[in-house]
Amino acid sequence: MTSTILRGATIDYDDLGPAAGLPVLLVHGHPFDRTLWEPQVTALTEAGHRVVTPDLRGYGRSSVTPGKVLLADFADDLAALLDRLGIERAVVGGVSMGGQITMEFQRRHPRRVRGLVLSDTSAPAETDEGRLFRNRLADRLLAEGMDGYAHEVIGKMLADYNVTAMPDVAARVLAMMRATDPRGAAAALRGRAERPDYREVLATVDAPVLIVVGADDVYTPVSEAEAIHRLVPHATLTVIEKAGHLPGAEQPERFNAALLEFLGAC
Repeated sequence: MTSTILRGATIDYDDLGPAAGLPVLLVHGHPFDRTLWEPQVTALTEAGHRVVTPDLRGYGRSSVTPGKVLLADFADDLAALLDRLGIERAVVGGVSMGGQITMEFQRRHPRRVRGLVLSDTSAPAETDEGRLFRNRLADRLLAEGMDGYAHEVIGKMLADYNVTAMPDVAARVLAMMRATDPRGAAAALRGRAERPDYREVLATVDAPVLIVVGADDVYTPVSEAEAIHRLVPHATLTVIEKAGHLPGAEQPERFNAALLEFLGAC
């Protein structure tokens, strides 16, 4: 674990694997931290890749920026981290909100992208209903904390059947959610409520793209992944069976196999 100050925030991150390996930057979703990627870090570094996993500002051990943090802020933090590490171009991937940050990174820093990994995410702009929901949820988290919310959504973050079938995974995911600072989660929710439409950006991507989705994801179902695939016809779409919104945690061997095959072509 290393800490650095970037753009007014203290960002904690891991930079693992051989320095000369293919750089892979993995972006966690809400409301998690970089340890979500532990199964992927192990597999990728063993395969000779260099893997960078930051805690986004407001999450994990990184400092909190209260109020509102836009996806553009997260993307610029990532670019600044790559600068700090001397990495010119990387494969950038993310899950859920992390996938939207990845799309924002492509929009703002396309020359830094060697490939994209989009897991369980959605490209259209936020709807009016979604904006209202996210802002109300931000208010709730600030008032009540993370515990009640975490227990409410665990059966959607993981496929419901995996909550009981994979108690260790469920406990790890719950612990991450409960440990998140409500101020950081609320700031990200308010910023995400203002996210732009990424479909035009995706239609112009010429870098390799891997789209991954859990077969039983209820937040961003397979149809969302298929919609992204139609925008990026040269992309590879992989559906992970027996998984929900976090297939990298629920079915790490299947997720890693798809990721490693993809990286071999980057």
